[in-house]
Amino acid sequence: RRRFYSGATDGRPRGAGLHPEPRRAFLSQQALPALTVSPADGCFHLDCHLFPADAGADRVGAIVMKSLLSLLARYALTLGTVAAATLLAFMMWKHYAQTPWTRDGRVRADVVQIAPDVSGPVISVAVGDNQWVNRGDVLYAIDPRWLKLAVVSAQADVESKRHEMRMRQDAAHRRTLIKNAISSEDLQQTGSAANVAAANYHGALAALDLAELNLAHATVRAPVSGYVTHLRLRPGDYATAGETKVAIVDAHSFWVVGYFEETKLRHIRVGDAAQVVLMGYEPVITGHVESIGHGIGDSNDETGGLGLPDVEPTFSWVRLAQR
Repeated sequence: RRRFYSGATDGRPRGAGLHPEPRRAFLSQQALPALTVSPADGCFHLDCHLFPADAGADRVGAIVMKSLLSLLARYALTLGTVAAATLLAFMMWKHYAQTPWTRDGRVRADVVQIAPDVSGPVISVAVGDNQWVNRGDVLYAIDPRWLKLAVVSAQADVESKRHEMRMRQDAAHRRTLIKNAISSEDLQQTGSAANVAAANYHGALAALDLAELNLAHATVRAPVSGYVTHLRLRPGDYATAGETKVAIVDAHSFWVVGYFEETKLRHIRVGDAAQVVLMGYEPVITGHVESIGHGIGDSNDETGGLGLPDVEPTFSWVRLAQR
């Protein structure tokens, strides 16, 4: 603001060197917009600015431009703030209303339960609890002594059956050379005995292969790469065939299961990109939707004592994210 005062002592401000022309005449000469004049001091008011009537057109124009720029700046700041708030509100609405998300999720993996194929006392354990193992690594070993004896016995049985087969085959061959001198019944019996001996020999070979396979399975190896979990096996424990002794979490089988609200399922498609944030793990995991489940269990479908559905007496009208 600029204000000029005269030397008057009556306490009222007076204009100093003001132009005596009326306001309209001054405006018509200077081609300025409409102004208001203060009769007390003869100063013009333009957007809260005071300037003397004898101010030149250039100076008045500069003041007018400055006032317009200040007004436009305030309008631009207001519009920018409103636009930013609108954009932020739209982004939040799109994130919470349109983008499917849930807090109810689970990380899952395949757990391979390893059981021995043979029974026997455990003589050594080669791994520790929570240890990483590669496919084919030795986990533990079962006492192989009785299995080695079974292999030796099977080998002896194979030799016995082989000799018996050759003897029966030779007898049958000799009978065919003198078939005109012997009865057909005798010839048929010798041929059948040779066939039975051959079958017994092949059975002994299969028993030998089984014995060798059992011996090989006395050493239990990891079928997948992963982490040994909850290991409680110790040397001296008795391992029973078919009973789980070691569990391994398959490191190449992790996946995430998410439970979404029914209203958000229509926005999910197989193959869509997905982001997973785990508790206690800062990096964001990226993946894709592999499949969508087609049903869940209904706890209210159980049959009560009277043969009627056992429906829960309470119901949460505000459905949580885990729905």
